[in-house]
Amino acid sequence: MNRNRLSANTLPNILFVDMNSFFASCEQQENYWLRGRPIGVCVYTGRQGCVIAPSIEAKLRGVKTGMRLDEAMALCPDMVPVETHPNRYREYHVKIIEVLRSFSEDVVPKSIDEAVVDLTNYQLVYKDIKQTALAIKQAIRQKVGDWLRCSIGIAPNVFLAKLASDVQKPDGLTIITPDTIDEVLRSLRLTDLPGIGQRMAVRLEAGGIHSPLELRYASPEHLQSVCKSIIGWHWHLRLNFGGEVDLDTSDALKSMSAMRTISAEQRNTPEQLDELLQSLCLTLERRMVYKQVFCQELSFSCRYHDGKTYNYEAHFPDPKQDGPELYQIIKDRLIKFQAAHRCEPVLNRYLRSMSVVVFRFIPAELVPLRLFDNDTRKDKLRQTLYDLKAKFGPDKLVRATELCDNPVYRDVIGFGNIKDL
Repeated sequence: MNRNRLSANTLPNILFVDMNSFFASCEQQENYWLRGRPIGVCVYTGRQGCVIAPSIEAKLRGVKTGMRLDEAMALCPDMVPVETHPNRYREYHVKIIEVLRSFSEDVVPKSIDEAVVDLTNYQLVYKDIKQTALAIKQAIRQKVGDWLRCSIGIAPNVFLAKLASDVQKPDGLTIITPDTIDEVLRSLRLTDLPGIGQRMAVRLEAGGIHSPLELRYASPEHLQSVCKSIIGWHWHLRLNFGGEVDLDTSDALKSMSAMRTISAEQRNTPEQLDELLQSLCLTLERRMVYKQVFCQELSFSCRYHDGKTYNYEAHFPDPKQDGPELYQIIKDRLIKFQAAHRCEPVLNRYLRSMSVVVFRFIPAELVPLRLFDNDTRKDKLRQTLYDLKAKFGPDKLVRATELCDNPVYRDVIGFGNIKDL
């Protein structure tokens, strides 16, 4: 994969492949009876559950990602709620990436349902880029699943290819070149551009930039002044074919996160919320063991149904990898916070979601040996545990902290979560 791309490039050699309604399409691929029906993939199918992935048919009826299940059913009474199957989506993701790599070795998965295919080094192989994109669509249908559809955007850089993939859904194919970019941008708002949220839009508008077209033709100096950082220069490069700033192929790991939206059932008792927090910490432990890294910082956050939040950050003098240790650090902080402020528990029945993020990683081989405790033996045991899980299955050998009669957490996967594949 080419790494240095800061040079003018107007040839549309980058394909952005976006699988349409991926989770729901995988369910319809597996279950013929669900095909053509509006379905909503949910972690929990109780009335307070959340639709994490509506099918194409459900979207046409107004159902949106993140909508509460009872609200979605009111909009679309014949929608079929389907419980999520994370391993299924991972398996389909791997198969799709295999198909893409049969066209080019330069493939970068961006999320579980998105990937970049770089054909810069294949210009002698593929003379017609549009026909190549159509061949990719056909290969996915034939080799992975006949019900799976994708929208493909083609452009000279990743940002514009991603933008092109959003122009026509489902099953779209759009090419952005210097001749067509103004026409595409003219019909969009600032917040339609990937990476521009409401706050950034307000900042740009305050700087006199009110549309994507004005953003393209603003001078790089003005953009840097408005954005107050090099981000302004990046926007100039993206929209004026000045180089590639979004194709990071380095293996540097910045952070790992584990987050769960909490159902009404999970909020029943403090013990269930406690168990869920433990599961988040064990998820991060597993990922760090696989990546062979330790973290030096942690962030814990909660969001409540009334919009309020609680956030806490911790810095470790000694690098951490052990899930129960991370859990205990968070629990100690919550107990001290509640005692100091004489408030209700942070983990309470109004909790909507919680997340744990770890960052500032160092490689496992650089973690200093500790002479006066047994952490080194624990680290080795932890690695052995996950080696055995990988060989014999995740449920064949479990820690005491993972044992319970009715686990309230389940394996779920976010659209951006491909770290374990």
